[in-house]
Amino acid sequence: MSLNSRGARMEVNGKDELKVPLLQSRDSVALSIPEPNNRKDKKVRTIMFRVGGITCASCATSIESVVKKLNGVRSVAVSVIQGQAVVDYVPELVTASTIKETIEDAGFEVDEFPEQDIAVCRLRIKQMACTSCSESVERALQMVNGVKKAVVGLALEEAKVYFDPNLTDTNQLIEAVEDAGFGADLINFGNDVNKVHLKLEGINSPQDLTIIKSSLESLAGVNHIEFEGDTVSINYDPDLTGPRSFIQCIKEAGSGANIYNASLYTPPRQRETERQHEILMYRNQFLWSCLFSVPVFIFSMVLPMLPPYGNWLENKVCNMLTVGMVLRWALCTPVQFLIGKRFYVGSYHALRRKSANMDVLVALGTNAAYFYSVYIVIKAWTSASFEGQDLFETSTMLISFILLGKYLEIVAKGKTSDALAKLTDLAPDTAHLLTLDPDGNVVSEMEIDSQLIQRNDIIKIVPGAKVPVDGIVVNGQSHVNESMITGESIPVAKRPGDKVIGGTVNENGCILVKATHVGSETALSQIVNLVEAAQLARAPVQKLADQISRFFVPLVVIAAFVTWLGWFIPGEAGLYPRHWIPKAMDAFELALQFGISVLVVACPCALGLATPTAVMVATGKGASQGVLIKGGSALEKAHKVKMVVFDKTGTLTVGKPSVVSAVLFSGFSMEEFCNMAIAAEANSEHPIAKAVVEHAKKLCQKFGSQTETAKDFEVHTGAGVSGKVGDKIVLVGNKKLMLTSKVTVGPEVEDYITENEKLARTCVLVAIDRRIAGAFAVTDPVKPEAACVVSFLHSMSISCVMMTGDNWATATAIAKEVGIDKVFAETDPIGKADRIKELQTKGMLVAMVGDGINDSPALVAADVGMAIGAGTDVAIEAADIVLIKSNLEDVITAIDLSRRTISRIHLNYFWALGYNILGMPIAAGILFPFTGIRLPPWLAGACMAASSLSVVCSSLLLQSYKKPLHIQVARGPLPLSNSK
Repeated sequence: MSLNSRGARMEVNGKDELKVPLLQSRDSVALSIPEPNNRKDKKVRTIMFRVGGITCASCATSIESVVKKLNGVRSVAVSVIQGQAVVDYVPELVTASTIKETIEDAGFEVDEFPEQDIAVCRLRIKQMACTSCSESVERALQMVNGVKKAVVGLALEEAKVYFDPNLTDTNQLIEAVEDAGFGADLINFGNDVNKVHLKLEGINSPQDLTIIKSSLESLAGVNHIEFEGDTVSINYDPDLTGPRSFIQCIKEAGSGANIYNASLYTPPRQRETERQHEILMYRNQFLWSCLFSVPVFIFSMVLPMLPPYGNWLENKVCNMLTVGMVLRWALCTPVQFLIGKRFYVGSYHALRRKSANMDVLVALGTNAAYFYSVYIVIKAWTSASFEGQDLFETSTMLISFILLGKYLEIVAKGKTSDALAKLTDLAPDTAHLLTLDPDGNVVSEMEIDSQLIQRNDIIKIVPGAKVPVDGIVVNGQSHVNESMITGESIPVAKRPGDKVIGGTVNENGCILVKATHVGSETALSQIVNLVEAAQLARAPVQKLADQISRFFVPLVVIAAFVTWLGWFIPGEAGLYPRHWIPKAMDAFELALQFGISVLVVACPCALGLATPTAVMVATGKGASQGVLIKGGSALEKAHKVKMVVFDKTGTLTVGKPSVVSAVLFSGFSMEEFCNMAIAAEANSEHPIAKAVVEHAKKLCQKFGSQTETAKDFEVHTGAGVSGKVGDKIVLVGNKKLMLTSKVTVGPEVEDYITENEKLARTCVLVAIDRRIAGAFAVTDPVKPEAACVVSFLHSMSISCVMMTGDNWATATAIAKEVGIDKVFAETDPIGKADRIKELQTKGMLVAMVGDGINDSPALVAADVGMAIGAGTDVAIEAADIVLIKSNLEDVITAIDLSRRTISRIHLNYFWALGYNILGMPIAAGILFPFTGIRLPPWLAGACMAASSLSVVCSSLLLQSYKKPLHIQVARGPLPLSNSK
């Protein structure tokens, strides 16, 4: 890989590839966000190492810690069981051999490191109730031969699995999950970046499908075809083909009596369908449970207190068996074994895998109450003198309250992804497709489904309509409301050459847009994919819940047993007054109720929901505010940031430099000076180079001269470029380039440089045959919000630093203008990363804000990398947080949102643990001797349900988050076209 002096072009695999942001305009940006996947044609790759010497969890932790320190490593997962390490890394920043050597330096043996494409699939996981459930699913998946890494999200109810397709397949993964006692469905397999579903008509035999498949496979760009009933799914390359081509191909495949037709088919949203089904299931189970439990409650708790209305319940059936006992037994049994069946099934699978979860606690508590009550019924039936009190109401009321709690919890959890759901629904259903003749005149117009849009289509967007895909305006002018994507409330002016984002709203004029990115390549789709991946990732703060859940349930069972003994033995021994025992109860029953209450009130469900629900709401809310946070880890680190390092060009400044003056030295003519500058800088894509070329061409217009092409073009990192134009050697760059090339910089040139640097201008010198011919003074205005943002960061006790490759004088002038005291100037890309590491050694948690390829090493080296949305793909990929707009106020938004979220997570833990810490002693009867207050099991179940609900509702409060700083940047008149 090679970078030019300003880091705008890079060479990969021997090919010079220009990396351009997906969309870029004067006031707003839609960005090309790399989808988290592992295909080799993407920048992030996955490598699997077989590591020898991993004997325990601490070994795995050691490997993870040393590898994560490497620049370019995105994630590390080490399996102790399989002796494997799976590393996601950026090949442009770190190599596989470097990672291998790092593991070996840590004292481990690396037997092989075959770099490979690892298949990725996402699974929908059902019946997960708490953190121990998600851990069980994760363990079950990791035990499958060929699985490299598995991540399970409790709140998202999904699993993302990386596996070797040569050793296993998705069916085996689903079977592993089902064997662990959970349901699983395949959401997607591989990288379905461009996939369309079509419904087929006219299919009468398998032969018809064969004909259609052959026809589709003959189309260029079709990658994979899959039939299911009368539907077909097609993966394709949008550069070569598209959905309308498939429909036409299918129609043309028919002949004679065989007439085929195809239309778009949208599979039902499985996640929403399943959630609605789950909500209905819990609601119906709760209602059925109430049908039985309410009469039980009335027969046992209400009517006996209202004589003579309840006297009939005491009528004897046989010996001491009463009508009330029989009725309560008959009504409780369906609740215990039919409605409560799910708790038995969950307990069985949990115990089979040698773990324990909420189902185990509920099953133990309800069974203890039910079977003790059955014992009472049998004793009363067979004895003429036995007196005892059944606890059937405990079992039924407990199950009813738990089902009510689960119902309310699922409804509330569904709202945590509301922000993301709103994003997915932004794209319109239809679009107006235009057909143009070679002269650009409209031949026809038709309304089509927006999913049928193909690349390079011309789309007409009328006032008030939504933009269906990302594209370039080719005709017309208007203002577009981009607030739903960027969070910017002011409509953005659009003219020919400007870029528009799919899902935004055209405010007034009619515009024609050429589609450039369709389907899942649009910014909107990539934002959704990125946020979904972030919600699935586990935040470090979640480790607390994971560690507690491993031993929590067994400890609760022990505590419940000790509670029962602690009340039963003293009661039988007469160590406490007999009047403490309620009427119609004995010491055993009182002790049993205390034990059951402890079992139920201590359920760890709320603990497992504390972090993922908050992360889901925060990442979704951040996306709607123009801040993309790549996972809980980035969210957690951002709240600790104490120093923000800003790049200068394109970050603190607008990033669109312009030449304000040009002077001649050494007797060269303006014509020769401009021609040489154009020839040398024409090969560079840096904004300063473009500004120089544009200005020089304007100066050359009156001469009508032809510019030659530079040969032996060479990049001087951080200094400029050089080349040979005709028989003359030309250098274009800064003073550093001139000095290293042994070009004399005279006093006149020095004075010009000094004068302009004081005005925060950059001087670009042009030398011809080792003599300075002239110079351009280039200015890049500071963003209007920069000073306010820096001031606000200072008020948040966050120090600010500027780091740039520009000269000291210009850097100092810019820093003074925005209020930054500490400056690092004349720093190359590697030097920026080194400076970041130096700051980190002082105990600072550092965030880096940048936009260019040359910023990517620093973005990776920083604790939190923030990429400006207008930046390059590499910068965006290397960052932990992407700021969709180029507005610096989102730096504050990202840090403030992370602080609010972590604070909310801590509050959630307080609620979750507070319920247990306070509830367990009360449930155990600690207040009973002094106040007579005790917590019946059914009320303990209500408290347990309330704890989960309170945690989810607490997370939902993040939906009301508002930016702490919102700067209304004044917009000028309608901008001219910015197309090059």
